[in-house]
Amino acid sequence: MTADEIIKRLRKIGTARNREGMARFGIRPKTELLGISVTFLRQYARKIGRNHELALELWQTKIHEARILAALVDESERVTAGQINSWVREFDSWDICDTVCSNLIDKTKFANKKIFEFSKRKEEFVRRTAFTLMACLAVHDKKMKDSEFIKFFPLIKKYSTDERNFVRKAVNWALRQIGKRNKNLNRLTLTLAEEIKKIDSRSARWIASDAIRELKNKKF
Repeated sequence: MTADEIIKRLRKIGTARNREGMARFGIRPKTELLGISVTFLRQYARKIGRNHELALELWQTKIHEARILAALVDESERVTAGQINSWVREFDSWDICDTVCSNLIDKTKFANKKIFEFSKRKEEFVRRTAFTLMACLAVHDKKMKDSEFIKFFPLIKKYSTDERNFVRKAVNWALRQIGKRNKNLNRLTLTLAEEIKKIDSRSARWIASDAIRELKNKKF
């Protein structure tokens, strides 16, 4: 199956109604948006199978749904740091950010390193990537030690003051997912959340209060 064949198929599936629905959920990418459900794209990706070269071609089309497919069919072991840097710079919506993080970047050997790199960047979706990766690793990487997650705490606290919607939601997500990983991290993230709650920032207070409410109710 070629990239051209896939794009031809996608153009037949997309609808204006889906595009309108996606816009209501804050999905308004600068790239071309066809209006196709993630459910269909996941099913389609399984039919296509893993293919690194095809993933690179799909990304270059600059079509939103094709880029989601690229993340779903790429081979994480063949992904380079340069490729990820390039893709992340072009993130233009929360769903492409989260899909690439949870289906591709978090499975690469350099995911941890990229968290520290991307958190320092000012671009909204690049910074979101750092915290989305924290949340994804907390869920997917069963071998990561608590000490590795604790290294993320200074970043969570520092950037809790970022008022941008897609950043603060990702910081909150990271804090909650790390805190739900096990009893020890739950205790430590609650302490961190209490510290963040004292910061003179509307974003920080929201992040902390929301996380505390969920983490205090977590049962192990």
